Amino acid sequence: MSDVVKLEKEVMRMLKETSRTFYIPIKLLKPRLRKTVASAYLCMRAIDEIEDHEQMDAEIKQHLLRSTSELLKDNFNVESYMQLIEPYQKMLPEVTIRLADWVSFCPEGIVEKVLDSTSIMARGMADWVGKNWQIITKEDLDEYTYYVAGLVGVMLSDIWRWYDNTETDSDLAIGYGRGLQAVNILRNQEEDADRGVKFFPDTWTRDDMFEYASANLAKADEYMKDIKTKNIILFCRIPLALAHRTLHALKNGQDKISRQEVEATVDEIINS
Repeated sequence: MSDVVKLEKEVMRMLKETSRTFYIPIKLLKPRLRKTVASAYLCMRAIDEIEDHEQMDAEIKQHLLRSTSELLKDNFNVESYMQLIEPYQKMLPEVTIRLADWVSFCPEGIVEKVLDSTSIMARGMADWVGKNWQIITKEDLDEYTYYVAGLVGVMLSDIWRWYDNTETDSDLAIGYGRGLQAVNILRNQEEDADRGVKFFPDTWTRDDMFEYASANLAKADEYMKDIKTKNIILFCRIPLALAHRTLHALKNGQDKISRQEVEATVDEIINS
């Protein structure tokens, strides 16, 4: 087995282990797009695991995120990254330790855009670690959701443009990411509260967050209208449909949608 084939298998294994939402739609992409989106997702997941680490001190998180951000801006020196994380290797998950592999897997011509978005995300995450994720205003919420999810939309739009000149609206792309994130915030509200984290602005009720999620998912629906490539449409529709159905379930008092509903939604989209 060649090193390239071996790495591709490792990428898909890691993707399956780290993402319930994106594994299936990424797997359905055509080879060149699949390779690109998979590597981009894992790059962002690598830094996300630092931000979300439950045992790591905030100061260490900020140091790792800011230093990684700088490395990503400067062609990503593998040795420098391994030196950076070496003192914390036992604490970090495989997806973070192997960031260099995910970077190397990303095709030339788009890798710089992926690294740029990931760098901005890492810097923004470091700032929010410093604030202990305490969101006071809607502006705070918009900023936080931009860094952790809106940038995913921006990066995907860069990939679509590179792949076949698909042009999408930047604000709608950010709304796509924000909508998915807002649904996650609603779904995880109690769990976040248990660990002392609050993503709701001070004066907001759950209904206010429902409205925020709905408004951004509406932008996501508009975002889809600019995309004509069937394979890209298929990819984007799956997470969006799951977010809409989850939001509907949450409004009706359910904790989440069932595995059966997830599978039925995916099958419906694939076969439509």
